[in-house]
Amino acid sequence: MTDQTTLDFATIQGILTSENVKMHASEVHGVMTGLVSAGYIFEDSDYIIVINDMLNNSEGLPAAVKLTLKAMFSDIWQNILDDSYSFQLMLPDDDDSIMERANGLGHWVQGFNLGFGLQQKNKAKLSEDVQEVLNDFVDIANLSDEMEEDEDTEQAYYEIAEYVRISALLCFAELGVPPENTSKEETLH
Repeated sequence: MTDQTTLDFATIQGILTSENVKMHASEVHGVMTGLVSAGYIFEDSDYIIVINDMLNNSEGLPAAVKLTLKAMFSDIWQNILDDSYSFQLMLPDDDDSIMERANGLGHWVQGFNLGFGLQQKNKAKLSEDVQEVLNDFVDIANLSDEMEEDEDTEQAYYEIAEYVRISALLCFAELGVPPENTSKEETLH
């Protein structure tokens, strides 16, 4: 499960669906990224409990889903710490309809705001930039479900998704807590 190719939206969503877990892969990725970007400590493994409580009604997660979440968490850390900005949002593929991709982006930002809010409880202490990002994410989560399949909509989607990606990195740069030492970072692979 640690192979980069297995950590795409379709694979993760397939695992969740096959295990009868009613979660959206984009939302799960968003929650974890929100936690990490808001200062969640790498060594803390309570994120699985958070995911289970928030997105699975505390019903318990199958072993395959727990392994998938651990791989996703490790992947987020590895990519968010990467100096080449390799971090990407987990969203439906470009082959999917613009509606499905926009829906995935909406789930991702909702998840991010949830995870971020669980970790950062005092919004007044956040910088203006981070507060603006969180407000923008609320607006993005509420984008219209009615979109036309055209080039302008595609372009807008890509621009918004890139803004979200860079904004998550900005939040991490301000509030994130990198692992204590580099040997921990090496275990992320």
